[in-house]
Amino acid sequence: MKSLPVFYPILDAAYFGKPGALLEAARELIAGGASLLQYRNKTGSARVMLEQARELRHSLPANVQLIMNDRADLCLAAEFNGVHLGQDDLSPESARKIIGPERWLGVSTHNADQLAIAEQTSADYLAIGPIFSTASKQNPDPVVGIEGLQTVRRLTRKKLVAIGGITRQNCRSVIEAGADSVAVISDLVHAPRKSAEEFFRILR
Repeated sequence: MKSLPVFYPILDAAYFGKPGALLEAARELIAGGASLLQYRNKTGSARVMLEQARELRHSLPANVQLIMNDRADLCLAAEFNGVHLGQDDLSPESARKIIGPERWLGVSTHNADQLAIAEQTSADYLAIGPIFSTASKQNPDPVVGIEGLQTVRRLTRKKLVAIGGITRQNCRSVIEAGADSVAVISDLVHAPRKSAEEFFRILR
């Protein structure tokens, strides 16, 4: 089984509009201890996504694991280490055929029924959320909460990533409720290195 780090930062291009800002944030997160990053761009064209993804891959240390959000084809084109799928994206098994057996495959779920279905796929890890209310999505799914996290933890042996409204203030409670890893977006935007260092201090 692939080893999933406890801290799972997501670089959302929407927060880093200035030239070079996305790459600089990635470098700061790595300096703060991050070993895995997910690149997410919900509004950019495939060309822009591929350009940004390739810049990340070619500019960051080779041992940093890079995950592409949504696009299995761009995962391959940018030589990323895996892809993360939403409920409305390509099916996990179709994505697996594209990326092969060695790359990471993650699947987002938002309730126990979705997670039980995803448990039967070849996904390496499952994400559940939003655990708390979140501002990173325009139309977020209903909040899962700590109790919901505890419930789905019993439904899978796969690695479980909690996402949605997770901050330095509440991340410890999420791990204690059964998550293997916490995915963080907005609490990394300002001073990414300091944020990463504080997450690791809290989570270790």
